Amino acid sequence: MDLGGDKGNIRSEINVTPLVDVCLVLLIIFMVVTPMLGTGNISLPRTDQPSKKPEDQKQVVITVEYGNPPILGIGDLHQVSKSDFEKELDESYQRNSARPVVIKADTRLTWKDVRDVMRVTKDAGFENVGLITEKKAKS
Repeated sequence: MDLGGDKGNIRSEINVTPLVDVCLVLLIIFMVVTPMLGTGNISLPRTDQPSKKPEDQKQVVITVEYGNPPILGIGDLHQVSKSDFEKELDESYQRNSARPVVIKADTRLTWKDVRDVMRVTKDAGFENVGLITEKKAKS
């Protein structure tokens, strides 16, 4: 407790009250805004000029179709269960780990569904994973 008896010395102490006030205001703002952030319903990308890379045997094509749960497919295999999907990805990675993976997803899917497929693909070991985009319709 400072009684003011030592008037000759300068005290340099940080006043933390404004810092605490600002932090509490930011905390309240984040607590209010966080629940209002997007629920993951976004449109998958479309582009004016998609790259001209053709689908070929060098890449693994994963299809994700709209459904509850989403319908998964790898290459020529359609409607694969999630466990079979993971097994097939693991086998594909074991055959050739350098193959690029592209994901074709239905535009009605949520980003969470596509993100889950990307996560499973990364967990299988694939490093080169991309999305196939659709060309924008001219209006």
